[in-house]
Amino acid sequence: MNYKNKVILVTGGGQGIGACIAKSYAQKGAFVIICDVDEEAGKETEAYILDQNQSCLFIHVDLSKPKSIEKMMETISNRFERIDILINNAAISCGGTLCSRPIEEWNHVIAVNLTGPYLVTKSIIPFMYNEGGNIINIISTRALMSEPHTEPYSASKGGLLALTHSLAASLGPKIRVNAISPGWIDVSQWKKQKDRKFIHLSENDHAQHLVGRVGVPEDIAHACLFLTSEEASFITGTNLIIDGGMTIKMIYE
Repeated sequence: MNYKNKVILVTGGGQGIGACIAKSYAQKGAFVIICDVDEEAGKETEAYILDQNQSCLFIHVDLSKPKSIEKMMETISNRFERIDILINNAAISCGGTLCSRPIEEWNHVIAVNLTGPYLVTKSIIPFMYNEGGNIINIISTRALMSEPHTEPYSASKGGLLALTHSLAASLGPKIRVNAISPGWIDVSQWKKQKDRKFIHLSENDHAQHLVGRVGVPEDIAHACLFLTSEEASFITGTNLIIDGGMTIKMIYE
């Protein structure tokens, strides 16, 4: 999977799964644009990629603000004639309970996790449509199953899942649009430097997965590389669940 001379935009690319995705494409020869609301994290990842003699540009953006997205696209248009791949990865969650959570928190989560990807995708089409391209929406198994009091996050991810197949229908055949739904992914070693720490995972944590381990960001990055490759040219509108079998395992207490 050679991505030399390809241009990739990864939202939320400063840390976590997004940083791993960005670094993976850069290692394959791509020019990676990472955008993130966390400027410290974004600049750290940009510096790491550049230190590897690979190509990267960090752009600060707040996906909850349409004007911020417009400014990001202006920066991109001044540097690039095309975008080959878009990874809509950025997402946030919130605390509280169904009855205690203020509507402002609901609106913020929906703005970042659902409206943001919609607006970025809409903005990127002029840079992608003539040559064709790929879009991947990073969803979550929370689009399919829930714990109590996760309504904003689950609803946003469910909406993004539906948006995936809708976009695939609207943008095909030139642009393929797919989704990846990660399960439990340990991102403790992929946070920005000051927040990075070792997290002990118990045998029981690993045993909840049919493959016998908790996931790592590389599991998601590898799937992105495959889905945006020519080897996956017949795949669009699908949702790839990457959770080590956790969501299909029956667990009895």
